[in-house]
Amino acid sequence: MLIFSLSGVAALAAWVYLAFAHGCFWKPLLPERGDALASFPSVDIVVPARNEADVLPQTLPSLLAQDYAGAWHIILVDDHSNDGTGDIARNIAANLGKASHLSVVSAPDLREGWSGKVSAMNEGAQRSHADFILFADADIRHPIHSLKELAARITDKKLDLVSRMVKLNCESFAEKFLIPAFVFFFELLYPFRRAGNPKSRTAAAAGGAMLVRKAMLDKIGGLARIKSALIDDCSLAKAIKGAGGKIELTLANNIESLRSYPHISDVWRMIARTAYTQLRHSPFLLVGTVIGLAFLFLLPLLLFLFAPTLTALLAGFFACVLTAALYAPMVKFYHLQWVWALTLPAAAFIYAAATIDSAILYHQGKGGQWKGRAHS
Repeated sequence: MLIFSLSGVAALAAWVYLAFAHGCFWKPLLPERGDALASFPSVDIVVPARNEADVLPQTLPSLLAQDYAGAWHIILVDDHSNDGTGDIARNIAANLGKASHLSVVSAPDLREGWSGKVSAMNEGAQRSHADFILFADADIRHPIHSLKELAARITDKKLDLVSRMVKLNCESFAEKFLIPAFVFFFELLYPFRRAGNPKSRTAAAAGGAMLVRKAMLDKIGGLARIKSALIDDCSLAKAIKGAGGKIELTLANNIESLRSYPHISDVWRMIARTAYTQLRHSPFLLVGTVIGLAFLFLLPLLLFLFAPTLTALLAGFFACVLTAALYAPMVKFYHLQWVWALTLPAAAFIYAAATIDSAILYHQGKGGQWKGRAHS
């Protein structure tokens, strides 16, 4: 019986550590308002796009409508689309009278050792002669002042990379169940406050909106430095921070992803695409991750429900309460009712299973699946 009590106390102690000594990861970090720009640096917006015809009419106009007084230009890289992505982008810009602000270029044939998205990003970056490059996913809708705010932040704080984790779609049951959990787990792995601390080794970014200083990108050798990365955003942040650059990652309230995940299987595929890559394709890290998720999320619940000793039951109960309390701010950030904070252990089970599936797909040569393209 002692083993149950000890394991319960250990799980509770782990959650106490996470609550008070893990970079306040559970507390949503929102961007500070930057000072007004005294001068406007030039910016090129690089948008890698693969079969994005459906979403571009909703997202591209938001980039073309940017209220930015400096020189700016959009370079949309058509990554071997077969749905007319490039032509639709040109038509949108022409209809809005913004054709001069958009260039549509074709991604090169995928070279050995390169991931598809990074190759497309690199094509756009190589065509840029601006002071900064904003890498923006094609499914992201920006407010009119987005570029101005990002430029103000990166210049005011003399940063080399400013990244915003965009607000993900959260309307379906699957999204309410799993999307806030996705962000919570991401922050658990990469506490945002530590990422922005030059003294911390933690480095992370979110690829939906990344403003990068061109001089720093050149300093690290360009995107060739991360050419094979499936998790390109965190890889870029690590390379920049490793070269002495300053980075910042926060959540965004007003930059939104329009990509929807109507079913649990849709979120599952999103996780499985890169989870095993995150674990560096290591079976040992995979086993450790699954055990860690079970220890943190499943064990306290099982002890609370079935513990044979009072100590184990109380430890499980308080661990469950602390888990829900730490998750509640993220649930609130996504404007959900508090009861969703109780679902995190179930979400953790789904994430563990999808991570195992990610490893299986990798060993089947189907890893990194994205729009008909596999990278492993």
